[in-house]
Amino acid sequence: MLLCRRLPLRPLQRAFPRSQALTRPYSASTTPPWRPSVILDEWVQRESRPISLRQLTFFGRTLTEARLLSSANYVRLELPTRLAHRLRNMQTLPYAALTNEHVAHVYELYYRAFELFRKVPTVQNLDDNERLCEVLRTALTEHLTVIPRLAMGILEIQDSVSGDECDRFMTTLLRSRISRRVIAEQHLALTETFNSPWHFDGKMSSVAPEDEFVGEIFLKCNAREIVEKCAKRARELTSKAYGNKVTIPEIVLQGHLDTTFPYIPSHLEYILGELLRNSIQGVVEQSGSSQPPPIEVLICEAAQQVIFRISDRGGGIDRDILPYLWSFAKGPRRSKRLKNLGKVPRLAATMQELQLPPSIPDQTENQNEAETLGFGGSSLSSLSARRPDLRLGIGLPMSRIYAEYWAGSLEVHSLEGYGCDAFLQINRLGNKNEVLSTRAAMDGV
Repeated sequence: MLLCRRLPLRPLQRAFPRSQALTRPYSASTTPPWRPSVILDEWVQRESRPISLRQLTFFGRTLTEARLLSSANYVRLELPTRLAHRLRNMQTLPYAALTNEHVAHVYELYYRAFELFRKVPTVQNLDDNERLCEVLRTALTEHLTVIPRLAMGILEIQDSVSGDECDRFMTTLLRSRISRRVIAEQHLALTETFNSPWHFDGKMSSVAPEDEFVGEIFLKCNAREIVEKCAKRARELTSKAYGNKVTIPEIVLQGHLDTTFPYIPSHLEYILGELLRNSIQGVVEQSGSSQPPPIEVLICEAAQQVIFRISDRGGGIDRDILPYLWSFAKGPRRSKRLKNLGKVPRLAATMQELQLPPSIPDQTENQNEAETLGFGGSSLSSLSARRPDLRLGIGLPMSRIYAEYWAGSLEVHSLEGYGCDAFLQINRLGNKNEVLSTRAAMDGV
């Protein structure tokens, strides 16, 4: 990793000592090492400062060096604060749960990242910012293991922690993970914008006219276009996963098709991608080789929300699964989920990481198509590719966390023997703060 090599700049060596590198090897089978709590206590006392899409947009549209450095200093303080709260949450687990190899792995990743970020000095110039960005990139890559390891961990610790507690714990950690990645990726995108050849310091033209992005935020997400992109990708993946013997259902769009709104595309792509894949797979398995009924997507634009309704005739959700639809920890097929999660060492929770294995001849074509569709922009996706038919049991609960993060909602209604209606509601104004988990209690341990 870049972070581990010796850099010529002395301030970086003092700020990020080699012993604190995120890539330090760790044996997850051992008990997490003891550390004094006084430093963590100081950071747990700090409150997180939530942000909204509108705030991020206004801040980044007229990008100056001073604003970029202000963003860097917000990142260097906010990341260790949010990590400290989640570390304290993990410390409240029973000892048997915290020593689970998967939970312990995540705990060590978080603690090393916390130690690294809290020691970052004030970012005073662009060179300091570049060093911070290098650390952010390394941390984003290192933490790709968090989702599968957490998911396996909570499936294994239910002898000491109830299923409901496991779900609350998982939701808290994943919501915080999304928030940290938004902060880090937004700053990296702003830095890229600032360094781009078309950027003029302090001018509104700092937003490229051809894409209208402010960092990671797309100012004019078009409802029809994003559904069509997700639908095309989902249909292609399902077709190649099931083979030529099945007919893939058509996706029919209705309603306010020209609705636009500001959003982070990867969040919406993940949610819609999961919903459409589930619907397509359900219809294919219900219909077999016969002509399948279409899947209907209705887009409704309200004053403050955009609502997506996805309706299929895939037979509905199995009765034994329905009560646990939103659970990470509960439900049947636990051993199969553990086996499948073990095949996915890294997971970014993005639509573009769904790829067929390289053994399939047209894999390269698949990747090129994904890039054409706008799914291949994340460098993290190539590090976390997984089969689209590998069912992990976390897609829907993860989608709900994404939906609720920006004050939206996700509901699924199943009609046994007929099909499902999924309702996704998102805020179209971008004026709602991110939904963060409550601050960890000081007396947690």
